[in-house]
Amino acid sequence: MKIVLFCLLAASCAWARESVLHTAASRAPVRANPLEGDARAERAGAKLFARECAACHGVGGIGGKNAPRLQRRDVYEAPPAALFWVLRNGSLWRGMPSFAALPEPQRWQIIAYLQRQRGQETSGAIK
Repeated sequence: MKIVLFCLLAASCAWARESVLHTAASRAPVRANPLEGDARAERAGAKLFARECAACHGVGGIGGKNAPRLQRRDVYEAPPAALFWVLRNGSLWRGMPSFAALPEPQRWQIIAYLQRQRGQETSGAIK
């Protein structure tokens, strides 16, 4: 009985560590961000991020009490469709709400902002 409980506990811990992005990447259809590289969309995405995301993920995605840091390689390297999937669906088990009510272009603007940060991270601007 103890072995069974240990195995269940180990499996649930491994599942909890699995990234929402990993799950999203396997479920999201392949799709490019139609606003990638659009400076206006990136600026709009920064404002939307500040309004919708920063309360949990921190200013610029540095992390907060209730949500993980977004300035991470797995976020920067995630396919845009996976990021879109996470914004649309959220993750109930991890406390991430769904932003399906946010219009689709605005979700792509937030992703454009995150993609811009990826470029800054690789050039050393974001640590």
